[in-house]
Parts: sequence; C-alpha cells; structure tokens
Amino acid sequence: MSTLDYKIDFAVVLSVKKANPNGDPLNGNRPRQNYDGYGEISDVAIKRKIRNRLQDMGESIFVQSNDRNVDSLKSLRERAESNLELGKMFKSKEISSDQFAEVACNEWIDVRSFGQVFAFKGAKTGVSVGVRGPVSIHTATSVDPIDITSMQITKSVNSEPGKDKGADTMGMKHRVDFGLYVFYGSINTQLAEKTGFTHEDAGKMKQALITLFENDASAARPDGSMEVNKVFWWKHNSKLGQYSSAKVHRLVDIQRTVDEPKSFEDYVVTVKELDGLKAEVFDGQ
Repeated sequence: MSTLDYKIDFAVVLSVKKANPNGDPLNGNRPRQNYDGYGEISDVAIKRKIRNRLQDMGESIFVQSNDRNVDSLKSLRERAESNLELGKMFKSKEISSDQFAEVACNEWIDVRSFGQVFAFKGAKTGVSVGVRGPVSIHTATSVDPIDITSMQITKSVNSEPGKDKGADTMGMKHRVDFGLYVFYGSINTQLAEKTGFTHEDAGKMKQALITLFENDASAARPDGSMEVNKVFWWKHNSKLGQYSSAKVHRLVDIQRTVDEPKSFEDYVVTVKELDGLKAEVFDGQ
C-alpha cells in the first residue's frame, strides 16, 4: 500500500426528508440552522457517520461511539493502552511523540484520516501528542433555507412505579420537512505522508461517502429519510494539485427548478470542468 501522492477534492450532495439531520443541543435539539435560515450539519457529525461506515467495513476505529463499541473499552485512554506498543510507552519515563503518532496512525484509520489529540495523564509521565490528519471536511449547508416542523409528543407509560397517570409527560420532536445539503472536503498529500494515509484509504473514504447513511437509522433519522444523491471526486495530477480547493469546490452548481422544492428531482445539479481536471461522479447508494 503506497502513500497517497496526489491531492483529492470532493463534494457530497445529500437530501433530508422529514428528519432531524443534526440536532443542536443548545437549541432544544432543533435541526441546526444559521442566522439566515439555512440548515447546517456539523463537520463533527459528518465525521462520526464516516467513522461508522468505515467501522461497518471492518476497519479499526479509535473514536468509537458508545452504541457501536466493539472492543468493550470504555475510554479513549483504555483503547490507546490496549495497543501493545502504545501500552509500553504509557509505562515509560519518556515518550517519543513521533513514535506514538506513527503507531496510532498504523493502528486506526480514523487517526490517520482525521487526526487526533492524545492528551492523557500518566503514572510516570503524561501523554500529549497531536496528529494532524489529511482529510478535512466542511460543515454541510442547505442550498435553500429550511422549514422546521415541531410536534409535541406524550409518553403513554410511567417511568417509575406508583404514578397514577403516564400520558401527561410532554416532549418536543423537530424535523426538517425537506432540505438539500452540500458539503465539501479535501485530502492533503503532505499530511497523508506524515500519517501514512494510502490510496486504499482514499478509496475506502470515497465508498464511505457514497454510502454515508447506510446503517444510520434512528428515531430522529428514520431509514430512508436521509440520502446521498451525488458524490463528486476530483483527482489532481500532483501532490499540491493543479487548482486550489476553493476553486474546485465552486465547480458544483445547484439550481432549483421550482419555487418550493420538495425533492432532489426539483433541482438541477451540474459540475463545471477545469482544464486537466475532471470530476468522477457517483450516485449515492
């Protein structure tokens, strides 16, 4: 497996229908929205879904969510110490940051992709190692302002014994009726050399983006309510790339064909071309 030796840019167009793509805990878990009314999905939420997909593919993941824990380890420190080489470093008096980072990148694909901060207190010495990953992802933003529907829900059973009524507990549930979102990303070859990110890793990342919402159903995001519509993948012919990522990302043009879009079919998505750089286009699965 050879280290990635050419720059990659990508863009993902996705649709949301009657789902909460990314709730804001500071706003009653309402779907994230900027001050202009456009919907947002944080880059952290997108990376979480990518990690989950990579984990579904059988890859070793360092930052596992609690509901997808496969090694019974309950903290990042325990997971780091479970690695034989890293465990020895924790017990040593001095730790080589470069050696620690190299072992971690070899062990976990999300570390060599997104980077990771290892900051742990040690019995003999502390661990403070930062890894910069080559894969960067923007916040997803809706093409048009979104409409949010809120409904009040009730609980029909008592949580504790001795209560007379169970249906008087109220709650709120929020959803986006429909929204078309787009997010962008890049893979930097200089950082890929440092973490050991390979061509094979890039292929797995692309497949994770194409299948982003597989095995991602929840009460807030019912199965089929979120869909990847298009993935655009640009391979440059050099390590630094022929063009800046900003210029490449602007090639994607999305225009609505009706005043009030209700589905992906109500938009026309086109991608322009730059000399010597053509996008690979994939439909979501």
